[in-house]
Amino acid sequence: MWFNPIMKGLIHSPLHGLVSKNVMSITYTGRKSGQVYTVPVNYVPDGNELLTVSLRGRTWWRNLRGGAPVTIRLQGRELKATAEVIEDGSAVATSLMALLKGAPGYARYLQVKPGPNGQPDFTDVCRAAHGRVIVRTRPVVEVANN
Repeated sequence: MWFNPIMKGLIHSPLHGLVSKNVMSITYTGRKSGQVYTVPVNYVPDGNELLTVSLRGRTWWRNLRGGAPVTIRLQGRELKATAEVIEDGSAVATSLMALLKGAPGYARYLQVKPGPNGQPDFTDVCRAAHGRVIVRTRPVVEVANN
C-alpha cells in the first residue's frame, strides 16, 4: 500500500504520537524468504495483548501462523513480542466482539450495527469475521536502545 512507508516513517519518528494511540509497526521474518519485513498496523488493546484485524486476502500475517517472535514499535518504544494468528471464523468473531468493546468506533469500519441490546449485532460480527483474521500480539520485553 502506498501509505505504508509514510506510516512506518511516522511511527519511528519523534512525531509518532500523532498515530501511536492506534497504530504500531510489526517486524517479522518471512518463513520462506528469511527476509525481515516491517508493516504498520492498527491495533486495539485487549488486556495484556494487542489485537490487529487483517483481511484474509493480505499476505503478511501468514508468516505468523503457529506463533512467531516479532518486534513491535508501540507508542515510541520497541518491544519484543510473540504474535499468533486466529483464523477460525467463530474464534475471529469472538475476538472481534472483544475488540469492539475496547474500540466501539471500529464497528463502522467493520460495518457492524448495534443490536437491540446496544451491543454489536452478532450476525454482522460473524459476517465481518468471514473475510478477516485476528493477529494477537503479546509484548514480552522492551528492547534496549543502544
